[in-house]
Amino acid sequence: MHEKLLAALGTVNDPELHRDLVSLGMIERAELTSGVAHVKVNLTTPACPLKATIERDVRQAVMSVEGVQDVEIEFGAQVRAQSTPALPGVQHVIAVGSGKGGVGKSSVAANLAAALAASGARVGLLDADVYGPSIAHMMGQGAARIAANAERKMQPIEAHGLRFLSMANLMPAGQALVWRGPMLHSAIQQFLKDAAWGQLDYLIVDLPPGTGDVQLSLTQTVQLTGAVIVTTPQDVALIDASRAIDMFRKASVPVLGIVENMSYFVAPDTGLSYDIFGRGGASRLAQQFGGLPVLGEVPLDTEVRQDADAGMPAVLAHPDSAASRALLQVAKNLAGRVSVQAFAGALEPLPMV
Repeated sequence: MHEKLLAALGTVNDPELHRDLVSLGMIERAELTSGVAHVKVNLTTPACPLKATIERDVRQAVMSVEGVQDVEIEFGAQVRAQSTPALPGVQHVIAVGSGKGGVGKSSVAANLAAALAASGARVGLLDADVYGPSIAHMMGQGAARIAANAERKMQPIEAHGLRFLSMANLMPAGQALVWRGPMLHSAIQQFLKDAAWGQLDYLIVDLPPGTGDVQLSLTQTVQLTGAVIVTTPQDVALIDASRAIDMFRKASVPVLGIVENMSYFVAPDTGLSYDIFGRGGASRLAQQFGGLPVLGEVPLDTEVRQDADAGMPAVLAHPDSAASRALLQVAKNLAGRVSVQAFAGALEPLPMV
């Protein structure tokens, strides 16, 4: 019966990888007990955007096997690393960047990290905006201080189910950091290689605006899985976002997609939608660069700002708001893109457990 179940499951394709679950090694268990088929599927990410589709197709395929009266499906997840490991124990390093400030890049980075962690992934968040660090405040840990562990490595601070590091937790509050390029490079290297990140599926790096020293240091220090570009729909933001995309391409870093932040505003009293900064700019930018994915459009929402000021990512504080739903979908789309890229050059399936 095990072989019959596997044969049926071999007809189910992962919707994004376009290969069957059996050859991908995603079926951990398939057995029949008293007419009930017990199937465990290991997804390629806890934040799989098409989990419901896979569940439906698995159920339909298994129910077609003679003797099966019901199906119980259990899901696990095993995030596959890229071919070249990013850091010891870290499967993927993903940069979140923008061409200019004021587009909500840090807010998007913090909420993406929190959303991925809430899905069950092991997540780290690095605040690489050294001159203007804000992640510590958004995580509600502005007063915390980074300590060293027994191996004299920086111990990331834990909050909201993830680990993070920020220059704000090393400097006195309100003190300006006056550093030249070489010191920035050294700081980025230390945050990446002299920190006890442990085992992570995703390390999200919140970059400063622009295309300067920190961006170059990051691409030279670690093998990035890819970059996410955050922009608002207005032309002045899109012009600078295009420069950020060009910089990553010149550094041979894949651009995983674009997020259109503050895409529109829905008035809470009337329900009317207003395109304050225009709309659809990310789609135009994506087409300009050959059809890059648009990971999502996030509306302008005062709760996102209020939650950030209160030290709680909006996806956790108000998960049912329109902005949070959009951010949660962006996180799923991003995780899916990373999985597809990780499998693109893979010759071997995930190991069976």
